[in-house]
Amino acid sequence: MKRDIVTSIIGIIVFTILLGLVYPLFITGVSQVAFPGDANGQQIHLDGKLVGSKIIGQNFATAVLEKSGKPKEVKGAVVTEADPKYFQSRPSATEGGADNAAASTFSNKGPNSVKTEEADAENIKTYLELNTAPNKQPYDPGLTVAKIPVDAVNSSASGLDPEISKANAWIQAYRIAAVRHISLGTVDGLISKYTSGRGLGFSGEEGVNVLELNLALDRLTGGEG
Repeated sequence: MKRDIVTSIIGIIVFTILLGLVYPLFITGVSQVAFPGDANGQQIHLDGKLVGSKIIGQNFATAVLEKSGKPKEVKGAVVTEADPKYFQSRPSATEGGADNAAASTFSNKGPNSVKTEEADAENIKTYLELNTAPNKQPYDPGLTVAKIPVDAVNSSASGLDPEISKANAWIQAYRIAAVRHISLGTVDGLISKYTSGRGLGFSGEEGVNVLELNLALDRLTGGEG
């Protein structure tokens, strides 16, 4: 009995060291040498400052201000509105505000849910409003509700999707070109540059990385709209 207890304790200690320390450190070392970018979360730096990750979506918006000049809050979350000079990411349903990387989640509502219908309707309204210039003219004259891409209406499972569809990007390109005073061809060229192919060449659809695309636009125009 005593020998069994001692053997068990030794086994626990040995396997704790091997699987709890040695193995994780070995795998970490291999990943840092073989593919450090992926191992560190595909971080993106600008002028030495961390600005985001290639695989985590961001909210490109500005805070809505109260008459007092303070940011408006609802249930503890700052209310924001889309910044028209940036491409907008897929709708996000994360807790504590859109694209909250500390609370990756989705609405968990079914397609027949009234809540889902209301959220989709609000996303469609927002998308159409964003396509409307200050002079009340549409940036993309051909845009209708039927032509709005699915990824501009539904949120993703993580709520942190870093990419949008090419169809979504091409529609937003009209707004970006007008607001930043650059040609539509230039914007479309950047979209093509930051479009990734299908996984393994056949899985999924092509996607446009929103953060990389917006950073490229800022470099091109000095961040001015």
